[in-house]
Amino acid sequence: MKLDWDWEFTVMIMPLLANALRLTVAATVAGAALALTLGLALAIARGSAYRPLASATVLVSEFVRSTPLLIQIYFLFYVLPRFGFSTTPFVTGVLALGVHYSTYASEVYRSGIESVPRGQWEAARALNLSPGRTFIRVVLPQAIPPVLPALGNYVVAMFKETPLLSTITLVELLHTAKGIGAETFRYLEPFTLVGAFFLMVSLVATAGVRALERRLPAYGS
Repeated sequence: MKLDWDWEFTVMIMPLLANALRLTVAATVAGAALALTLGLALAIARGSAYRPLASATVLVSEFVRSTPLLIQIYFLFYVLPRFGFSTTPFVTGVLALGVHYSTYASEVYRSGIESVPRGQWEAARALNLSPGRTFIRVVLPQAIPPVLPALGNYVVAMFKETPLLSTITLVELLHTAKGIGAETFRYLEPFTLVGAFFLMVSLVATAGVRALERRLPAYGS
């Protein structure tokens, strides 16, 4: 393995890694959208007055959180096709990331919802607002801003988990770097660039979450 930095080689492999970065970011964005949406649904189901639904939600969430994400990826890609459910590596990766992190997002949502004073519900009821309208217009605007940093942390963590998707043949960023290294026997440049890309995207995402956190209270006021 060569350890001398080659700038010409770095420029040559940059387009390959940039394409892989786009795929990695796309999988993260799609997985995050699924996780945040499904997580809210799980939080609502867990708080349901219908006890069987709430209990089933707790059991499913605990099961998903208690099993490794890699095992879930393998199960979705290699086992479910035997039962007639077959998708592309990209869709499988998005489903695995989204479902896995939705269980964590649901707990974050639940903490935010429970932090809203009960008096808000009672005031909305006194104004003759329906439960659904109360939840959307009164509770969520107060519950989301405090938990936004935690949700953002999970999105960044999801991005850093995308290398696991290489196990189901998704050619994401790290998988591409490994392929370049295997073909050229140069690992210094591709792996350094991968680390820089992960750091750059994580920092940008964190800054975006902080900016959104500052804007949300003003939007809701």
